[in-house]
Amino acid sequence: MIRHRPFGSGHPYSIDTEQRRPVDPVAGEPLRLGVRATSDVESVEVEVEVTDAAGSRRTERLPLARATRTSRGQTIDGGHLASAQARLARTAGGWAVELPAPEAGSAIRYRFVGRTTDGGMQRTRRFEAAVSGWADAPDGIVSTAAASRVIPGSVQVLTDGARVRRVRLALPLADGEHVTGFGERFDALDHRGTELDSVVFEQYKSQGAERKTYLPMPFAHVVGGEGWGFHVRTSRRAWFDVGASEPDRLVVEVEADAAAGETAVAVAFYDGTPTDVLDAFLAEVGRPEELPDWVFRLWASGNEWNTQAEVVRQMDLHRDHDVPVGSVVIEAWSDERTFTAFRDAEYEVAEDGAPHRLADFTFPADGAWPDPKGMVDELHARDIRVHLWQIPLLKARPHPTGQARADALAAEREGVLIREPNARGELRPYRNRGWWFPLSTMPDLTDERAARWWTEKRRYLVEEVGIDGFKTDGGEHAWGRELAYLDGTRGDEGNNLFPVAYAKAYGDLLRSAGKAPVTFSRAGFTGSQAHGAFWAGDENSTWEAFRWSMFAGLSAAASGILYWGWDLAGFSGPLPSAELYLRATAASTFVPIMQYHSEFNHHRRPVRDRTPWNLAERTGDDRVLPVFRAYAHLRERLVPYLAAEAAESIRTSAPLMRPVYFDHPTLETAWTHPLQWFLGRDLFVSPVVDEGETTHEVALPPGEWVDAWSGEAVAGDGVVRVEVPIERIPVFARAPAWPGLREVFTARP
Repeated sequence: MIRHRPFGSGHPYSIDTEQRRPVDPVAGEPLRLGVRATSDVESVEVEVEVTDAAGSRRTERLPLARATRTSRGQTIDGGHLASAQARLARTAGGWAVELPAPEAGSAIRYRFVGRTTDGGMQRTRRFEAAVSGWADAPDGIVSTAAASRVIPGSVQVLTDGARVRRVRLALPLADGEHVTGFGERFDALDHRGTELDSVVFEQYKSQGAERKTYLPMPFAHVVGGEGWGFHVRTSRRAWFDVGASEPDRLVVEVEADAAAGETAVAVAFYDGTPTDVLDAFLAEVGRPEELPDWVFRLWASGNEWNTQAEVVRQMDLHRDHDVPVGSVVIEAWSDERTFTAFRDAEYEVAEDGAPHRLADFTFPADGAWPDPKGMVDELHARDIRVHLWQIPLLKARPHPTGQARADALAAEREGVLIREPNARGELRPYRNRGWWFPLSTMPDLTDERAARWWTEKRRYLVEEVGIDGFKTDGGEHAWGRELAYLDGTRGDEGNNLFPVAYAKAYGDLLRSAGKAPVTFSRAGFTGSQAHGAFWAGDENSTWEAFRWSMFAGLSAAASGILYWGWDLAGFSGPLPSAELYLRATAASTFVPIMQYHSEFNHHRRPVRDRTPWNLAERTGDDRVLPVFRAYAHLRERLVPYLAAEAAESIRTSAPLMRPVYFDHPTLETAWTHPLQWFLGRDLFVSPVVDEGETTHEVALPPGEWVDAWSGEAVAGDGVVRVEVPIERIPVFARAPAWPGLREVFTARP
């Protein structure tokens, strides 16, 4: 067998063995053609036919050399998700050849021929590609809103003469300007001097080191000079050279699909303070919706809380240890096949894929969930909201049976799935190419009819069981520019928008049932601001990951994400130290969403739950539980302030978790001390994010401040050092607001 897929898997950061690279050949640049072949293939050649723009044709045969096989960015790393990724290894080998791409306007037609060990021959079908080249283009190729900042004469297009594939343009950068935003970014606050891109991607852990993100946006602030920002109005992939190649230029390169000579990309420019810039951006893409006050209370979850008895036991432990909790997220609740039915529930299969109602289910007394509604009612009586985990896929492994099979057949029959072309160019259901839930099919949640078909299966959970929200996980599984959405949109334009539609679909379900649209997502893109809450995704319990998460929160906030949190002290791998856990708890108390979570650990002992009592027991540190308890109670007292400031943030567009440069764009310490923030209008937070600190340097912004713990007045606009025992995080209140905030910090549970 010889296999060639011109577009590859669609993994944005990995070149698959069997793909064409680049997918759109570029004149004068190397063109790599590869195949994957079974072990009986002993040699491979490619027949290449090139027709130039004048119609002249030439043909050549080139031998392929053996190549290291790669597929979908496989790695071997700790954790059950990465283990699933590693299991994709196959025995097939790789072959590849590299040749120079011909001149722009040429057409390439090629096929592969392999010889097997028994003397047989194998051939692929023929593949075609047009060769493009970079050329200068009129500035008008770029449509601009407001006064254009595109440097005249900087616009270039990648074109084959008929279609424009990419556009490149340059924006000016002045001395002293900082460039920030770009959605949720884990590695830095200021990206000047670096390169980055904008594509939704599931980076399982180490997001800061890999510089990849679940929640990008082609939007940025330029801060420190006259003040401006920009938004590349596209859902396609974009790249940004932020003064890395030329220090006085920010070069934007963006995928396009336009007729040659037509406008190929649009850029909006905004002038003013960071708040002005963000307000103009949100007016264009959608503003956050105010969520109920209870979202600001502690969220608790553990992937191994997979029975009703265990969930109730954990909530009992919160009560017994006097740790107030506002929400529980139940991840491992479902049958792991339909993600609509509780595990062990008994019911008749709806062969037509129709939704079930609660009365259709029987819950065995000895099952994992003997009375889901009774459990939810009990937790509601304790003032605890309940959220269920979701995935936007129809699972294919193991082979679906029962309701999962009926749903899969119904989804295809009803025409609600994202599709992809087969070898003959016909459309078939898209099969997930990632390492998590491989080969699963995917509902097109960007389509209202398909979204309703999908969410109606969950309606009984909201209306009858009483579920308050959904953890809308895994919105990153749409890979490939050739995917076909129901409205005709291709994957290169639609994939980044899928997670936005995913959260919206579940929010619409909740809203239609008279509930607040509380979703908890990790993936998103431009437009996600209007749809629920977000967390920073999967990460290890390390100090480095702690700092990365703080950068993520600040950059997400600068891009208009209001309700944001992270798995405090990480969720994966060995447990954090007591010091890391408590420093992260303190920081989490002062971000919009405070929550802890832990990864599935195959129920091995000792458990790796991130509950404070488990941390206390495992570390042997008797400070853990009382310090966590004190912060949890402080968080309860902060809820009215947070709710009021969230409403103010929605009104003004000034972020709730606000980077210092929003209020002080020219303040140098906003960049020398980047991991500090305003929380609303009246609190300033400087978390301890380094191991072993006993004194901490705080760069206070201008103004008169009060140390929230001692009540002492402190003058702003300077750097101060403060003592930071384990139970203290540097927090300062504006002096005029202190009388109204004193009780928040001085009251005792």
